[in-house]
Amino acid sequence: MPDRAHLRVYTIPVHRAFADALATGLIRQHGGEPLALARGTILVPNHRARRAITDAFVRASGSGLLLPRIVAIGDPELDEAAGAMFDPADAADPVPPAVDPLARRLILSRLIEAERAAAGAPVDAAEALRLAGDLARTLDQLLVEDVTPRALAALELAEQPSEHWQRALEVFRILLDRWPAELARLGCIDLAERRSRLMRRAADRWRAGTSAGFICAAGVTSAAPSVARLLRRVAELPQGLVVLPGVATDMPDDQWDALGPYPRDAVTGKRPPSIETHPQFHLKLLLDRMGVARGEVMAWRHGSDHDAAPARGKAIATALAPAQFTYGWNEVPARERRLTGVAMLAVATPAEEAQAIAIALREALEAPGRTAALVTPDRALAIRVAAHCRRWGIAIDDSAGAPLSTLAPGTLLLAIAEAAAAGFAPVPLLALLKHPLVRSGDARIEWLDGVRSLDLALRGPRPAAGLEGIARHLSDPDAADAHRRRPAIAFWKHAQALLRPIAAIFGRDAAPLVDLVAVLRESADALAGEAAWARQGGRAAADLLAGLEANAAHGPARIAPAALPVMLRTLMDEIAIRPPQGGHPRLAIYGLLEARLQTADLMVLGGLNEGVWPGLPAPDPWLAPRIRSELGLPGLERRIGLSAHDLAGAMGARDVLMTRAERDASAPTIASRFWLRLQALAGEQLHAADDLARWCADIDNPREHAPSAQPAPRPPVAARPRIISVTEVDRLKADPFAFYARRMLKLTPLDPVDADASAAWRGTAIHAVFERWAREDRDRPERLADHALALMRDDRTHPLMRALWQPRLMEAVDWIASQLVELRAGGRQLIDVEREGRIEIAGVTLKGKYDRIDRNADGTLAIVDYKSGQPPSTRAVREGFSLQLGLLGLIAERGGFEGIQGTATAFEYWSLARNRQGGFGFVASPVDPKRKDPIPANRFVEIAAHNFIEATAAWLTGDAPFTAKLNPLYAPYGDYDQLMRRDEWWGRE
Repeated sequence: MPDRAHLRVYTIPVHRAFADALATGLIRQHGGEPLALARGTILVPNHRARRAITDAFVRASGSGLLLPRIVAIGDPELDEAAGAMFDPADAADPVPPAVDPLARRLILSRLIEAERAAAGAPVDAAEALRLAGDLARTLDQLLVEDVTPRALAALELAEQPSEHWQRALEVFRILLDRWPAELARLGCIDLAERRSRLMRRAADRWRAGTSAGFICAAGVTSAAPSVARLLRRVAELPQGLVVLPGVATDMPDDQWDALGPYPRDAVTGKRPPSIETHPQFHLKLLLDRMGVARGEVMAWRHGSDHDAAPARGKAIATALAPAQFTYGWNEVPARERRLTGVAMLAVATPAEEAQAIAIALREALEAPGRTAALVTPDRALAIRVAAHCRRWGIAIDDSAGAPLSTLAPGTLLLAIAEAAAAGFAPVPLLALLKHPLVRSGDARIEWLDGVRSLDLALRGPRPAAGLEGIARHLSDPDAADAHRRRPAIAFWKHAQALLRPIAAIFGRDAAPLVDLVAVLRESADALAGEAAWARQGGRAAADLLAGLEANAAHGPARIAPAALPVMLRTLMDEIAIRPPQGGHPRLAIYGLLEARLQTADLMVLGGLNEGVWPGLPAPDPWLAPRIRSELGLPGLERRIGLSAHDLAGAMGARDVLMTRAERDASAPTIASRFWLRLQALAGEQLHAADDLARWCADIDNPREHAPSAQPAPRPPVAARPRIISVTEVDRLKADPFAFYARRMLKLTPLDPVDADASAAWRGTAIHAVFERWAREDRDRPERLADHALALMRDDRTHPLMRALWQPRLMEAVDWIASQLVELRAGGRQLIDVEREGRIEIAGVTLKGKYDRIDRNADGTLAIVDYKSGQPPSTRAVREGFSLQLGLLGLIAERGGFEGIQGTATAFEYWSLARNRQGGFGFVASPVDPKRKDPIPANRFVEIAAHNFIEATAAWLTGDAPFTAKLNPLYAPYGDYDQLMRRDEWWGRE
């Protein structure tokens, strides 16, 4: 056993810039001989740390030098690369290869699917793949902590877990029993086990003296036993040293000892819980496993120009002390509670937070050579900050990257799978056809013209499912908007041919994964060509599909095609695509992992809310917390302690800005526990970034508000319409601007794509039912229900509409049938339905279409209008609105409807809405003498004519301006509110 005096373990305090202090010290120790540095090796935790230390050497050298070999050994728990130096090609005892991660995922998903089916709780392939990811992580944690499956089998609990956890544990044991056989079949081992073996072999090789230069392990904080053994071996080497970040060497012994881990109680056999949420816990655990006492850790005596004041580290350590030791904060001297250089900013919303951070980063660039970085686990905040900086032409590299599922190649594959899984419903279909990679290049314009024609044709309720359902929808000759559908037919034939292969396989109940992936790849190739596989995102998407095709045989034999989009999204969310370096050299955005060992003159710590920083512990669906504790696995709260250590390290910069938003998109937020502790410790000494908050408010403040005037266009009288329908008169009087926009500007509102069955659509459908009945079975009221059922059974009727509206419709139809019988018994006869007529009056043409006209027993006419909802009120008629029935009566009395003569005396709305008795269907009439303050029937047409003539004299034959929202009470629709910029002159209230 080497002499403990030769152990060389150092720590760099949090107030120092780790990479710069390390580089400065190594240059001073080994820079005297030109090749001494070049013969050395530095082990770092990840590739981002390697780059940071490389940059620090460049800064510290002042001139050229030969760098040491910097190797990222990684943390097996984080799936980092182990480094080629650990696995030389000429090794005498080669370590078996690691199982491909995707192959392992598919094998585990197959095993899970089989075991869940055997247990009577089957899961689909997508859920099995998700559970396989959680299982793989739990398995890795067992291997990293050197816990064998035998330990799980021998586990005895004094108190049995709940039934749920017992079932999960039983399945977990079965899978662990079957997994080694799968590895043996492949001739592979787990990646975590392979790394442990490689580290063990490297440690033995170094112990034998095969290293020519110094070996320094810098910033490696994983407490895994294999890493601890490696670091111990490095510390024992004559030219070895271990440099840890931020070990609290001056932390009181009672606090250090309270962190744990604790031995089992001799009586109860239970292990007291450790304080895993403390930022020093994982470092204490690492030192314990290395066999190094805290007193043996020496301070790294080299610093740099990027360090903060030493008092900063003391204040941070005090603020993050274990909860049971915070009682003495009131007695801490003010100088030890001072956080000089640290500012805090709390704003109202995430948008304001991003704006403030962007301003702070922009301000940093005003000082020559000054650097700044944003550190945040909130990717949405990072994206917003980068977008704000682009306002000033500043590009920032986000080292955390973006998930493949959010990049164009990933969204293309998802769009194809989701459109096919949804039966090519309009919304996912159009999202696919409009995707920026589809037909990119010279053919893009022509393609988009076709997509736009299809978009117009698919407005309104959803057509029948499938490619053929859309084809029938487009070619329906009876459709009211057939003229709008015809232009899309030729384009759809072309698009349909491209989509037919994937539609065929997605039409099955189940298919092999390899077939689904192959047709997905072929569809992407047919739609987007080489653009689907270009750049980093495209190459990653191609690699994913290639991996799935190569390893599909390891997974479930057959899967439901509808599960493929969820499976793809699950896998793509885990693939981070980091952009090529090319952003501003003095600015950066880091995630928590990427920020370790990084420094900048200004460090902005964003998103300091509970659930963000620290994040909520991810649950383990396989092992209950108590079982994890008994096995010695890291607690679910360990990540909180790592987040706290990340915070402490980032706060070591010279200037620090901490930010949070007081609410998110849905609710108020709770400040991070770290934020609250710093506030409680520093109190009034903590600087508030009020200037930044003020700039954030001022940057978009226009200073002067110049609201728009209420629109009132006044076109020439000669250009005004001379034809108007009875349904447009209300719009003309209540909102003249809306009439102007519709009739003169020709701006017609479009229905949404895949729209719900609106009141207008339901009204059109009801009119069609009544018209068909009147033309085919007018003498058989009992046949009305059959026509309504035919509407409901039509494959163009949305299933949800069929389920929710059919009971109400059928009850209302039964009421109408009984009403028809009563009217016939009273001598009232149906004349005609759905016929248009027109007359000339007051210099314009008035046209209208009645729903139904009856002949009363006394020879007068009855005008009937069907309503799927509530009819207009009598008050509206008295105030000069809701004139439709009266104007139809006017056209009838003046001979505007061919073959119909007579005086109109009955004006009725037949509503299908709920009546006062609790059923559906009733008749309402503004001339009903039973109503309160009715309008005389003999004057109803006269009143309508008077109001109509008055309106046309003002806006059609006169020069009155088309004022927006002239009578807002009777202008409830907002189709043209944006065009008239309503909120700018009326207000948002």
